[in-house]
Amino acid sequence: MKGLKDGLGDKAQSMIVAEKTYEVTDPTIDSQVVALKASGADIMMTFATPKAASQTIKKIAEIGWTPVHFLASISSSVGSVIKPAGFEHAQGIISNAYTKDPTDLAWKDDPATKVWLAFMDKYYPEGDKANSLSVYGYLAAQMLVQVLTQCGDDLTRANIMKQTASLKEIELGMLLPGIRINTSAADFFPIEQMQTMRFEGESWHLFGSVIVGEIGSGQSQ
Repeated sequence: MKGLKDGLGDKAQSMIVAEKTYEVTDPTIDSQVVALKASGADIMMTFATPKAASQTIKKIAEIGWTPVHFLASISSSVGSVIKPAGFEHAQGIISNAYTKDPTDLAWKDDPATKVWLAFMDKYYPEGDKANSLSVYGYLAAQMLVQVLTQCGDDLTRANIMKQTASLKEIELGMLLPGIRINTSAADFFPIEQMQTMRFEGESWHLFGSVIVGEIGSGQSQ
């Protein structure tokens, strides 16, 4: 929410007509969604955890509200958010991502996704394949391997930190096409790109170019 307000700048006060919060322990967010509809808003920005996001999508449909709906990437999982809400209720929702969602039919024939599924079956069979954190953990482990490989035989703290800040154009299979990992001594953020996507049918469809969020870049790829 802070990022949205920072992005809108001076326009935030006039453009944001209402905002509602919730507690993760709340059984539903129905009342918040109803109140937001009553505000007359024609754009809905949902920054919520998966359960609340799924409830939001379903409630918006139930009350016949048709705003342009933007969904935070943390809750874009097809398996844990969209499917429980109902595919028919999620049509046209816009979100963004930098990793592949293994529950999305768009990646069912993707070689890298098949490698990830085989990895999960072998090393973490009890893991939840519908949880995006399983993909995140896998990618984090791959980056640790990359850093240690770059270190060679010098495993001092100084060299580990140096190599962590010296990642150049690293591409990993479970990252979306065009997303690369880069760090430098002056920039420790490894991923500063995202891809916009729209939900259609039973899967997300990527559109537009890769967006670069690096401060000062002012461009997309």
